[in-house]
Amino acid sequence: MKLVADLHTHSVASGHAYCTINEMAQAAAEKGLKMIAITDHGPNMPGGPHFYYFGNLRIVPSVIAGVQVLKGIEANIVGLSGELDLPDHMLEKLDIVFAGFHTHTGYEGDGVSENTGAMIGALENPYVDGIVHPGNPIFPVDIAEVVTAASDLGKLIEINNASLTVTRLESMENCVNFAELAAEYGARVVIGSDAHHTSLVGSFDSAIELVKRAGVKSEYVLNTDVSKITEFLDKRRKALR
Repeated sequence: MKLVADLHTHSVASGHAYCTINEMAQAAAEKGLKMIAITDHGPNMPGGPHFYYFGNLRIVPSVIAGVQVLKGIEANIVGLSGELDLPDHMLEKLDIVFAGFHTHTGYEGDGVSENTGAMIGALENPYVDGIVHPGNPIFPVDIAEVVTAASDLGKLIEINNASLTVTRLESMENCVNFAELAAEYGARVVIGSDAHHTSLVGSFDSAIELVKRAGVKSEYVLNTDVSKITEFLDKRRKALR
């Protein structure tokens, strides 16, 4: 399985990443990728960017070093109904929107039921394209319910390479379950590096191995083809008109 885009990366603006947007795009070019998404953390992340950062992303070129650059966000789920830390009127102006749970960002849910409701609530937001690192064991969810919701809504479930190799290393079992149920239910999957440094842009090997073992077919992995990504995002935009 060959991936042509890394749709989950962070620049120095996230507060705990270490490279500029230009450097991340250049790294993508050097690794033969055709597209990169800069998905910096939402403003509730300690040290994260202000609202102004996301409002001004329009000035970033859409192509850097020959690589198409999507301007996006990894928003923080902050409410029990899936509320995010960036308002909808700002989300709608971004190219790609992911949402996920993070500690110390204001989310106060407790237990599988509340976490599941919040994650599904985020998926139901029309501006959200998918959920990132959903296998994080700090925020347990009913995996079958989340995958069913994602499949029904046409949203993405991420298999996060960093969760298997760098951080959240207790995520493996949950990630396997997410991938297996995605394969069973026909849910769309995206594989992300979650790179916080240029050295990790395009690092997908562990996640690719996992989805293959789980039986996820390449046609259900979004970032195997730029045209699939473009069509997916265009469909979401059209649905909002």
